[in-house]
Amino acid sequence: MVEAQSWTTRRGSNPRLEPNNDQVLDIPVTPTAEIRQQQYAPLISPTFVTAAIIASWYLSNIGVLLLNKYLLSFYGYRYPIFLTMLHMISCAAYSLLAIKWLELVPFQQIHSRKQFFKILGLSVIFCFSVVCGNTSLRYLPVSFNQAIGATTPFFTAIFAFVITCKKESAEVYLALVPVVLGIVLASNSEPLFHLFGFLICVGSTAGRALKSVVQGLLLTSEAEKLHSMNLLLYMAPMAAMILLPFTLYIEGNVFAITIEKARGDGFMVFLLIANATIAYLVNLTNFLVTKHTSALTLQVLGNAKAAVAAVVSVLIFRNPVTVMGMTGFGVTVMGVVLYSEAKKRSKGTTH
Repeated sequence: MVEAQSWTTRRGSNPRLEPNNDQVLDIPVTPTAEIRQQQYAPLISPTFVTAAIIASWYLSNIGVLLLNKYLLSFYGYRYPIFLTMLHMISCAAYSLLAIKWLELVPFQQIHSRKQFFKILGLSVIFCFSVVCGNTSLRYLPVSFNQAIGATTPFFTAIFAFVITCKKESAEVYLALVPVVLGIVLASNSEPLFHLFGFLICVGSTAGRALKSVVQGLLLTSEAEKLHSMNLLLYMAPMAAMILLPFTLYIEGNVFAITIEKARGDGFMVFLLIANATIAYLVNLTNFLVTKHTSALTLQVLGNAKAAVAAVVSVLIFRNPVTVMGMTGFGVTVMGVVLYSEAKKRSKGTTH
């Protein structure tokens, strides 16, 4: 007669539940993000990623120039200060999203009042440079605007000498001669030359050079150094607050005018949002190009960008150009390349 098994005896007879069972289950470890990235890396070539980032850098840099020109000169939206303020608000919002949510770079805090006022000072220079650059597009073609902008190394060398007493080698200073000579030739033969536009474009270029020198001077200690993305996160809202009273005083009731135009023209809303977004992408792609290549590559790309932007703008806006103007632009770009090479050799001999 078979003995009836109770629930207890049946459970105890299950070998998987025996307390003395020495079997060890080998549970695979969950792969980390880095390991997963290595597993899927072959799917996308690193060369393709770098090429895509460089293409995005060109598209964003040239795109924001062309959109600014179209809005300010052809579309009839003649409010460069307010447009710059929209750029700053966009940069602040997107920077917060990129750093806090996407965590593209580690978040850095401002540690002292002294550091805060240094960043505020940089924001003032930044505002001046960007507003002047955008305003100049109302009066000058993009091609001539970029020719003037290519003279940034000339102003950088001047401010570095005046502010920090830093002297460059004779080769570096000689390389600046064609930079200035080229813009003189281009200015004398520019069919759409406008004196006010020329002066504020020079002011924008000088402001850009001054910011780079002052930034290197102020944020020197390791405690105060900020990543470029974090610096933009703090500078952009400061710049927007600085620009607010100027846009209200100089450009009048620009908020009401923009809202009124937007109600009757949805395309303008699209243009403003696209313009502000691309303005941030310029800064983001600057960081990505440097991360995936080097600062030197970014400098080389910057030298070529002015020429590419000039050609594209002439093809789109059909502004008249002269052989002498093109020659002058070419001489300036050649001078910038020579300047970059001379600086590189100068640093090599110093080290």
